[in-house]
Amino acid sequence: MVRGRISRLSVRDVRFPTSLGGHGSDAMGGAFPLQHTDPDYSAAYVVLETDAEDGLKGYGITFTLGKGTEVVVCAVNALAPHLLNKDLGDIVGDFRGFYRQLTSDGQLRWIGPEKGVVHLATAAVLNAVWDLWAKQEGKPLWKLLVDMDPRKLVSCLDFRYITDVLTEEEAYEILRKGQVGKKEREEQMLAHGYPAYTTSCAWLGYSDATLKQLCSKALEDGWTRFKVKVGADLQDDIRRCRLIRNMIGPEKTLMMDANQRWDVPEAVEWMAKLAEFKPLWIEEPTSPDDILGHATISKALVPLGIGVATGEQCHNRVIFKQLLQAKALQFLQIDSCRLGSVNENLSVLLMAKKFDIPVCPHAGGVGLCELVQHLIIFDFISVSASLKDRIWLHLLVPSYISTCARMCEYVDHLHEHFKYPVIIKKASYMPPKDAGYSTEMKEESVKKHQYPDGEVWEKLLAAQVN
Repeated sequence: MVRGRISRLSVRDVRFPTSLGGHGSDAMGGAFPLQHTDPDYSAAYVVLETDAEDGLKGYGITFTLGKGTEVVVCAVNALAPHLLNKDLGDIVGDFRGFYRQLTSDGQLRWIGPEKGVVHLATAAVLNAVWDLWAKQEGKPLWKLLVDMDPRKLVSCLDFRYITDVLTEEEAYEILRKGQVGKKEREEQMLAHGYPAYTTSCAWLGYSDATLKQLCSKALEDGWTRFKVKVGADLQDDIRRCRLIRNMIGPEKTLMMDANQRWDVPEAVEWMAKLAEFKPLWIEEPTSPDDILGHATISKALVPLGIGVATGEQCHNRVIFKQLLQAKALQFLQIDSCRLGSVNENLSVLLMAKKFDIPVCPHAGGVGLCELVQHLIIFDFISVSASLKDRIWLHLLVPSYISTCARMCEYVDHLHEHFKYPVIIKKASYMPPKDAGYSTEMKEESVKKHQYPDGEVWEKLLAAQVN
């Protein structure tokens, strides 16, 4: 039973100085060869309280890279009046209507719409609502979704702007068909977990020694799927990709990520030079907004057997719709905090199912692994019903069929700061069993890393002054 009126919303700027170790470094940059050398994994951290006697709180986050988190915090505070003094039962009872209320605020919508800082803030707020709902039901979020009646679940989603590819009835039908075999798939997840791949070994700022050490450790731990950052220097990419391919062997899966570095022709030329290392995909080869550019790259890479993956910086369901329509990607990468929380992510999962495109979520950062595991486990149990796909690359070359496994990204950073951290066994995400969305952080960690007055930042900022 959903209960309580929202009595308080607070939001804090929490930052971790990950740039000190080169974690998260990638090739994105223009005039400067390595612009993204200093990402500090951060989050706008929302806490919802109600007047219910159970004392439960809802926790929500959205991921950032340090600077700018304060802007997201301002946006969260601007959205707060939509929640304060509202009954939680009324919110989830008409979740589609509430989602539209948040994303259609007459004044805030102007600086979106449904994109950018306001949409990130929307994700943080709604992540907290879903966490609180799941806690009140006594279930982990994935289980709340799996157990929900398909009609009820569909009623949470906003189909505005996507009915040309997915109607409410089509979404319901997908979920209805997903009921068949659902119990067996849930048992499979509980026993074996959801397959993961690691990005932790090959950040661009890592030395060769660090790369080798981390790669060796990952192999010892049973990892079979690896992603390497590329895009800054071709000869260095060739050297690093050869190094990692030689270490993992020909039978392991290798992916590459350019983090939006290239123009369209450059992406095609660069990947032709890296094709010898047999990457399954190239991720974010160009601007995340360039749908037709991705389609051009996708078509050009088909003969090389390389797919295109993107999505971690897709603003909303409309961009995903167009990427699917244009056959611009072979692997769809949702992000639990970039889109408008669970509501919008579910609509994208359903569109991906209709287009038969495997979902391989983006994760890492602060809490992205904790959150997205719920979405991808739900996807397997209730939507995709598969861990393997036979996909036609771009549907253009009849003779080329790629058999690929669905998998979820994993990055081994900052999990120790969460009350319910992810559990990885045999390179797979094990389904969370604690109630909620796994969004709650340890209060001690939040206090220490709150910017700029937490203990960690007071010391670092004082050192910079001196």
